[in-house]
Amino acid sequence: MLILKNKDIKENEVTDFDVFKDRRKFMKNAAGVGIAAVSGLPIIEASANSKKIMSPYSTDEKLTDYDDITSYCNFYEFGTGKSTPKRKAHTLVTSPWSVVVEGECEKPGRYDLEDLLKPVSIEERIYRFRCVEGWSMVIPWMGFPLADLIKRMQPTSKAKYVYFETLYDPKQMPGQKRDILDWPYVEGLRMDEALNPLTLMGTGIYGKDLLNQNGAPLRLVVPWKYGFKSIKSIAKIRFTETKPINTWQKISKHEYGFYSNVNPDVSHPRWSQKRERRIGEFFKQKTRLFNGYEEQVAALYSGMDLKKNF
Repeated sequence: MLILKNKDIKENEVTDFDVFKDRRKFMKNAAGVGIAAVSGLPIIEASANSKKIMSPYSTDEKLTDYDDITSYCNFYEFGTGKSTPKRKAHTLVTSPWSVVVEGECEKPGRYDLEDLLKPVSIEERIYRFRCVEGWSMVIPWMGFPLADLIKRMQPTSKAKYVYFETLYDPKQMPGQKRDILDWPYVEGLRMDEALNPLTLMGTGIYGKDLLNQNGAPLRLVVPWKYGFKSIKSIAKIRFTETKPINTWQKISKHEYGFYSNVNPDVSHPRWSQKRERRIGEFFKQKTRLFNGYEEQVAALYSGMDLKKNF
């Protein structure tokens, strides 16, 4: 994995999709001659704080095509159809962008996106990403650990949860004009979930900045949970002592719990969660507990009844 800063990457310097999609081929070709030289990526001079490393959190599973990732989306702020966000999300203005940080922390304030990104190293992680309707993708995310941002904001001992809020602006997000959900969209994590090394603040996919329909310019990526937990276009972060009530809980608390961990043994009231279909593939496969990340996250829920705390 290359650790790159956004400002270092130009449109004509990102890895070619055909090479990126076949990770094993990519790594094989890169061996001995240098990843940068083979892929067309710029050769970044290593500094004291910059190293080229391979992410221990990535999977080597076949990647979902870029076109599928950017065309088949859930983003109700632009409509309920899977293809609607691609057609309508152009109305979202992502630059300039700022994020309000508030609540139980020592560094509250409004932060420009550039200021949030300056101290971080953007890295590549390939995660399985599963949605509650039974479809899944394998996505090469670009981003940085949420833990890095949390530590900078210095939460107090009262901060037990992290609350996230999507931008609310019906002029930019026409779906918010309809009473489909209780706007703005809200999500939350327990603090130990937020600090887990798997939890990512996503800024791009396939080495490119996020498109609007995928949650530009900043979104959450929590790969062991259902996709609706990975809130898009984040405009507010709040550190709280009490558990947030997320948007889908408000709509139907019997169908969507706070944790929403991928669990094949807990069925949605209207469908089974035991099998899933990868976008771009015909046959279904078995759903894995915690989406296959049991080794990394099971300890977070030790002693909990996962059917009760769904």
